[in-house]
Amino acid sequence: MNMHWMAAAAGGETAGSIANRAVRTGREDLASLLNRELFNVSGLGLTVGELIAAILVLVVTWVLVWLLKALLGRYANRHPQTNKASLYTLSRVIQYVLFALGAWLALEVAGVPVGKLGLLAGGLGVGLGFGLQSIFSNFVSGLILLFDKSLKVGDFVELESGVHGEVRDIHIRATAIVTNDNIDILVPNSEFVSGRVVNWTHREVSRRQRIPFGVAYGTDKEVVKQAALEAAAEVPFTLALDGKRKPQVWLTEFGDSSLNFELVVWLTADATKRPSAVKAAYNWALHSALQKYDIEIPFPQQDLHVRSLFGLDGKAALRALKLDAAASDADSNPHNKQAPARNDAVDDVHRAIREDAEADKAAPSDPGEQ
Repeated sequence: MNMHWMAAAAGGETAGSIANRAVRTGREDLASLLNRELFNVSGLGLTVGELIAAILVLVVTWVLVWLLKALLGRYANRHPQTNKASLYTLSRVIQYVLFALGAWLALEVAGVPVGKLGLLAGGLGVGLGFGLQSIFSNFVSGLILLFDKSLKVGDFVELESGVHGEVRDIHIRATAIVTNDNIDILVPNSEFVSGRVVNWTHREVSRRQRIPFGVAYGTDKEVVKQAALEAAAEVPFTLALDGKRKPQVWLTEFGDSSLNFELVVWLTADATKRPSAVKAAYNWALHSALQKYDIEIPFPQQDLHVRSLFGLDGKAALRALKLDAAASDADSNPHNKQAPARNDAVDDVHRAIREDAEADKAAPSDPGEQ
């Protein structure tokens, strides 16, 4: 090009005409580059310009998705009473629709007529029959979960396999569940549709929990009830101490070596999502209350009753074996009496509740990423 300029200058051309010629030459070079064909298969070709246009369409689609999600996030912040599950569903549907339209426009811009992709559709059908059936099933199951609203983000669920945790996100293929041990589990969407799922927070967040325990035969059941109710009052996750949802004590079974009871309590909303830790908290409080009333907690055993030992009975037999002194020494030993320990399960649930509250405050406002 420099040689053309030199020749033009030697021929007496002006600077304007030289610039115009340079612009025309640049346009011709750019057009030649954009029209350069990358490949051609069965009459369907792809040029550099069509590839760049398709990429631009996909980028614009992604920007539109991001902007719409941001707008939904602002709307959610300005209207706290809005149903977050509905916003999440709307956000997901918008993403799917926009990405599908963007892919269709990108193919059209690239010169690939979507209406003539019958061969590709046939191959996709064969693929669904062989290897893509599970992927397609999970995708459709994900759409069902979004529109059915039987499962939504924030629900605490328990699967038939025993997995339980909080639903954090519903993706195209799988649903993300976070357990109380902070373990992320990806469950295929089809498992929620075809399997049995226990949704602990579907209709109401408060739930009733039963804590089984046993005492020795001969124990006064009224004393057992008083001890169990005091234990329920000690645990801060008990919803109410009186009224319709007050704690109850049920005598459920006459066991082989124990009277089996159940402490039946209604839990607060925060405690509903942590059944294992809550059960441990009530067990701790029950043990302390039963010890307070000197109630024996039995275990399977066989008793050997000896009517006499060397012709001696009762305390005389114990003194002969020197067992009475050992028992009295154990009772009088000050090191055997310790201060009550803290209920670690209660502390664990309180800590988890605080972390959840802090996470909600620091969470992004975008409903599609909840």
